[in-house]
Amino acid sequence: MDTQLPLIEAGTWTVTPEPYDTPDATLLRRAYYAEVAGRYWKRQVTEAEIDQGLLDFPDEGLTPPTGRFVVGRLDGEPLACGGIRLLDPATAELTRVYVDRRARGTGGGAALLTVLEAEGRALGAERVRLDTRSDLVEARALYARHGYAEIPAYNSGPYAEHWFEKHLA
Repeated sequence: MDTQLPLIEAGTWTVTPEPYDTPDATLLRRAYYAEVAGRYWKRQVTEAEIDQGLLDFPDEGLTPPTGRFVVGRLDGEPLACGGIRLLDPATAELTRVYVDRRARGTGGGAALLTVLEAEGRALGAERVRLDTRSDLVEARALYARHGYAEIPAYNSGPYAEHWFEKHLA
């Protein structure tokens, strides 16, 4: 069921911190889970599966003082999100980084990373880490383009296949 969606014309991205449970943030987190689970299972996921996934992988750690969630809007429309949380006082972890497929290629991923890294610095982090899967090729390319280098595994997450790190200046 991979429908072709028209690419949204490049406009102006704004990325701001927002609680992960606002209506816009919730819709984006659900879209993120639907995409990553659907790609993993190679089928469309049900609303019940999305609900269960959000329960199995909660986002409570994405609130101050140990984390932050952000929403990206392209010309005011919420089309991207991401979270960052402290793993330890010097290390933050990116999670839930998502850009709606209609807005990919318009700078949303770069805008998210810029703000998430700034939030990581504000939390006191000296480096940012993340894990991702092999099939999420767009994500891996985004991280590599923005200075993230592959590192040995730092966790044993059930879906982690690649690990990245970037030192914050």
